[in-house]
Amino acid sequence: MSQQSQQEEATEVSASAAAAAAPAAGIEPILEAKGLSLGQIVRKRFFGHTGALAGLIVFAVIFVLAFSSEGWGPIPGWWQYQHDQVTPLVNEGVPTWTLPFSFGDHPFGQDRIGRDLFAMTMRGAQQSIIIMIIIGVVAGLIGVVVGALAGYFRGWVEAVLMRLTDIIIIIPVLLLAAVMSQTAGRRDSGSWFGQFAASNGVVVLGIFLGLVAWVGLARLVRGEFLSLREREFVDAARISGASNARIIFKHILPNAVGVVIVNGTLLMSSAILLETALSYLGVGVKAPDTSLGLLISQNQEAFSTRPWLFWWPGLFIVLICLCINFIGDGLRDAFDPRQKKFNAKKAKKGTRSGHGSAVVAGGAAAPALEVGGGVSPVSGYVPDSEAFGGAPHAGDDTTGRND
Repeated sequence: MSQQSQQEEATEVSASAAAAAAPAAGIEPILEAKGLSLGQIVRKRFFGHTGALAGLIVFAVIFVLAFSSEGWGPIPGWWQYQHDQVTPLVNEGVPTWTLPFSFGDHPFGQDRIGRDLFAMTMRGAQQSIIIMIIIGVVAGLIGVVVGALAGYFRGWVEAVLMRLTDIIIIIPVLLLAAVMSQTAGRRDSGSWFGQFAASNGVVVLGIFLGLVAWVGLARLVRGEFLSLREREFVDAARISGASNARIIFKHILPNAVGVVIVNGTLLMSSAILLETALSYLGVGVKAPDTSLGLLISQNQEAFSTRPWLFWWPGLFIVLICLCINFIGDGLRDAFDPRQKKFNAKKAKKGTRSGHGSAVVAGGAAAPALEVGGGVSPVSGYVPDSEAFGGAPHAGDDTTGRND
């Protein structure tokens, strides 16, 4: 064997050893996840997401402030005014909140008849959050079940469920909401629905909107199931004797949890906007109760003369929607088993500190090639994410095993 051939063979051996021994720059091995349960890993990833943590803190503050200030049910609140209480106008209803930290009796101001805007805004935030939660739960459950059944069984099951989905999509939500609002408004009609809706209008509105808002989530879950049902871990579970229900909810659904969580949180944030639009048009929450959308509708004419009556409810709508979206993004990153943690600063530092070349036999330095977005000595080949401690792909996930 010639000296040149021996040198080339030594170069290949050295390159293979270097690629196997050193992880690509910027991809951090998740060695700290070793020995942790799934719940601990999810919590660690979620609380490491800055946007999700900030959204969770802000939403928790809004939630506690809204439900503690006005009270809920038999639990009284600490704020001195109720949302429907009329008091004498103070300084023509101008907000008494002045810097530094001087709130006064009416920090958000008063409307034209003397009701405290802070109390009304907190009551509206309560109603919006309750509707959001009800819509998220009802629409999420229906959408996941319908999409999972249609994507897994295919055939006539898929045809029936998807045609039902198409029918609900084309029905105008505003028209149905108007009909429901008129029916619920007939307190003396004697119907059980009218009597129940008269005293539980927010719950009825949330359930109704949840029954028509699941169609988008169902179609997305169906598409995810169509892809995952062909994977090897599903075949292994089926051969081992697992039932269809176990395969759907124990093996496939955990691998589709990222899609479900992201679209579920988007559904909840859009639910607030939908409730706002319905209340703005007069077919949502009605007086003497109030909501954020109803406050904007009632005070739109005072936008140029008393802008605080419009801006405070609008600000809380924007904050709640942004917080829910940030929380959903953090949950998606925490639950998704295919997520890789990439640090651009360490990648740049590692490339500058000597990862751009590898010392091979004979003292020669071979440049690194960039292939597939990762850099490794000599060959530029980045092995599979499992070599660096990353999470396995969906087909290799442990959820595909039959317990």
